[in-house]
Amino acid sequence: MSREMKILVDADGCPVKDIVLRVAKEHGIELIMVKNICHELYDDYATIMTADQGRDMADIMLINHTKEGDIIVTQDYGVAALALGKKAVVINQNGWLYTDDNIDELLMQRHLKQEMRRKHKKYTKIPKRSREDNLMFEKKFRELVLSRL
Repeated sequence: MSREMKILVDADGCPVKDIVLRVAKEHGIELIMVKNICHELYDDYATIMTADQGRDMADIMLINHTKEGDIIVTQDYGVAALALGKKAVVINQNGWLYTDDNIDELLMQRHLKQEMRRKHKKYTKIPKRSREDNLMFEKKFRELVLSRL
């Protein structure tokens, strides 16, 4: 007997929680949103898990509840790498899939950018999320969910 997949969301700062919730409800998929204690989040459908405040506490909680075949929504490359190690499917807020083929390069890029910011004290401003960004994520996320059912 195969285990039902679930969707887990790295919910702190996730701009697509509502889209994920809507899709999960439509298909009757278990949804777990993981956040730290500093963020407020309530929903009658999703299971909300709250981690203590502290570096990576919510990330560790999310990974501890991840199983093979689950769908993980995160923008954190480290969480993505750990979830891939558990044979989960990982998608970011723009509808882009993390894979075994791209995660090492992404982690290296993140490291190099962190070093550049530390040395030069420069910070990149992230552009505001658009309606089109949300529509693209929803399209890709729906495709992913349907391919896993």
